[in-house]
Amino acid sequence: MNSYAVFLRGINVGGINIKMAELRDALASAGFEGVKTLLASGNVVLASEANPAAVKQKFERCLRDTFGYDAWVVVLTAQRVAELVDSCPYPEDDKATHTYITLSSDTARLDELDAAGAALDGAEQLRLGPEALAWLAPAGGTLDSPFSKISAKTKFKASTTTRNLRTLIKVRDAAAALA
Repeated sequence: MNSYAVFLRGINVGGINIKMAELRDALASAGFEGVKTLLASGNVVLASEANPAAVKQKFERCLRDTFGYDAWVVVLTAQRVAELVDSCPYPEDDKATHTYITLSSDTARLDELDAAGAALDGAEQLRLGPEALAWLAPAGGTLDSPFSKISAKTKFKASTTTRNLRTLIKVRDAAAALA
């Protein structure tokens, strides 16, 4: 059995409201095991015999069939989440900055976002792998930060989702507990 972390984009914002208990029940009914949601913001850990691509397909179909939500998700193995957390050189958070990791299952789109961010004056970011980009934002000013404004553009919104490092640590720990 493989442990996975699944990150949903746009859940419980903009009119897409799904109760976490209903999401857990739907995923369990779809055949996933050990389903746990974290922080009511689109973070799920679960176990499955399937490979990541099959988990993604089955998960998205479950959301579409059960909730009418045409979802876009990133599926990572528990091990990969741990590797990303461990490779992030930025602090969990400090008084001046917050660390974020943008995830994508579209490498080309993340390449484009990485290049756009690198062109910003004073941008602090680091590519952690083909599916992840770590970046810093000023405390209290995340949404107003230049990188955040770029990543919110429609061409990136459809294929990326961002979590703060603290959330990824919680997801890592929950996914590891399934193993």
